[in-house]
Amino acid sequence: MSAPAAPRPVPRPAPRRAALGRAALAGFVVATAADLGSLLAGWETGHQVFKPLLMPLLIGYALSRRAPRALTGALLFGWGGDLALLFDADPAFLLGMGSFALGHVCYLVLFGRRPVSPLAGAAYALALVTTVCLLWGDLPPELRIPVAGYSLLLTAMAWRSGALGWRAGLGGALFLLSDTLIATGVADWPQLPRPDFWVMATYAAAQYLLADGALAGDRAYRREVLPV
Repeated sequence: MSAPAAPRPVPRPAPRRAALGRAALAGFVVATAADLGSLLAGWETGHQVFKPLLMPLLIGYALSRRAPRALTGALLFGWGGDLALLFDADPAFLLGMGSFALGHVCYLVLFGRRPVSPLAGAAYALALVTTVCLLWGDLPPELRIPVAGYSLLLTAMAWRSGALGWRAGLGGALFLLSDTLIATGVADWPQLPRPDFWVMATYAAAQYLLADGALAGDRAYRREVLPV
């Protein structure tokens, strides 16, 4: 009986690639801080400048670590959603929601069939039903079905994100929180002071944690299952 094949070593990024990745991540942190500072200061121009930089910088970081295509796609669609939501109009809102929905599909493809807690799934399902029921009557009629459908996809992504570890799982939960804050604003519910700040703070943290958690989970998966 032959011995099992040794795991295939996962390639490390070349020094130049690693340096570019660190620079992109540092840029992401700086751009996030600048965007959040602009929102706190009420400087709309700063938000318009810095928000579109976030996802390209995070994509650069992910690519430096040999990101799977599904992760790159998720971040690209997130960027599309970011750009659309810079415009204050219902068509732009729907376009942005559609782009984010495609990003969630990419994340679900990335998570694959890895096991995830059924108890967490039940908790997320309860949160979905409760939130949609509470928001339904306060949403504009033309947005009720799209928001409900999007919420289902978002909640599935948030639940399945735990398959790649606690970082990705926390990222999925924060993404759900961020978009719930947006939905309560659309429903004209009472908001926290500077609501856009909280939306962007949870969103930026969510995308980073999802990306970093997915990269760590992908490396561990390849280390465990890929043959020589």
